[in-house]
Amino acid sequence: MNNKEVELLLVEDDPNDVELTLIALRKHKLANKIHVVRDGEEALDFLFCRGQYAARARNGPPKVILLDLKLPKVSGLEVLQAVKADPRTRAVPVVVLTSSGEQHDMVEGYRLGVNSYIQKPIDFGQFQTIIRDLGYYWLVVNQCPPPESFPA
Repeated sequence: MNNKEVELLLVEDDPNDVELTLIALRKHKLANKIHVVRDGEEALDFLFCRGQYAARARNGPPKVILLDLKLPKVSGLEVLQAVKADPRTRAVPVVVLTSSGEQHDMVEGYRLGVNSYIQKPIDFGQFQTIIRDLGYYWLVVNQCPPPESFPA
């Protein structure tokens, strides 16, 4: 995985949640390469190398996408739908990390192919524990899809 430009893509518009997530991931040394995008449109541009990311080399997709649902421009569910509909990104694990406790969001997320759905806790300590655990699982324990899973 050392040849990958990005190991983790964090799609989050709340600057406080971005900072808390980065602190937890770095504290536990779970991802040495993290790219942060602030809205759904930017996430899609990043993943599909378009717009401001048109010059980005496609060295492979991230090992995991942490995706908020309540995003400006393009919603998290729309991002999820686009990721899972495209053969180039379909195999990338997507973890929804959202404050939404709405059952509709969870049902729709799983219907669209999310790999995991986590409601963000309000407590900072619990938030750090969840980020540590999910980072450990998706970035260390989980076998990421082999390159053959992603057509050129």
